[in-house]
Amino acid sequence: METTKQTQTAAFINLSTLTQYFIPLGNFIFPIIIWGANKDKSEYVEQQAKQTLNFQLSLFMYSCILALIAVPIFLVTFFNHAHFNAHLEDGDFTFTDFDFSDLNGWLTLGILAVLVFAMLKVAEFFLIIYASVKTANGDDFKYPFTINFLK
Repeated sequence: METTKQTQTAAFINLSTLTQYFIPLGNFIFPIIIWGANKDKSEYVEQQAKQTLNFQLSLFMYSCILALIAVPIFLVTFFNHAHFNAHLEDGDFTFTDFDFSDLNGWLTLGILAVLVFAMLKVAEFFLIIYASVKTANGDDFKYPFTINFLK
């Protein structure tokens, strides 16, 4: 049975990943700091910290893969299908003759990758809240679709 301090610390580790919306890489920095300060005090806190960091690392990897799919597709689609003429008038650039009439299935794949990324971020937010509630109650929580980088 975990103590209240241990369950609160585990919940706080999960909640600290939300700092990513305010501080770049806060979803890695703050859980590591909290885990480092408490890893010798509780096996429960250590297990939940590893689970949280594994989830964040997995999401980072999934996001990188989706970006590697979407970004090149959008760039290639734009430069191959956007036929434009640039006119310099009065110091301003104006682009005309954009032609996106013959787009192919690659663009659909790029859009799908962006939509999956958006759903991943929404799911991440709600899973973090859910994990925080579960760990605050002393339950073991395992994030879905997590690769165990830290064992």
